[in-house]
Amino acid sequence: MARTGENIKLVSCLREALGGNIKMKKWYKKAVYEKPPYNLGGWKKTQPTQTRRRNALASRPKNWTLRKRRLSAGRALLALANVTKDKRTKELARRDANYFFKLLK
Repeated sequence: MARTGENIKLVSCLREALGGNIKMKKWYKKAVYEKPPYNLGGWKKTQPTQTRRRNALASRPKNWTLRKRRLSAGRALLALANVTKDKRTKELARRDANYFFKLLK
């Protein structure tokens, strides 16, 4: 994969989030890094629940099916919950990820 400026910035953020570990964890790389888009498009822990979920879903490509967008957003949120050290972010990201996963059933 070619390293653009955005990708390099993402890799440095991931390294920082993983405690400076240069070698990324396999599950995180599969869940987020190898499946663009790499961000959650404005998801913030300070936003109301519906806004957070709307932003996470809107960050996925519009040409994907709704099922694929929900799955991708759920995986990205779960990955965020697994790497963050902030308790509130972890709780909210996990709750939002579970919401998207329940919609898939």
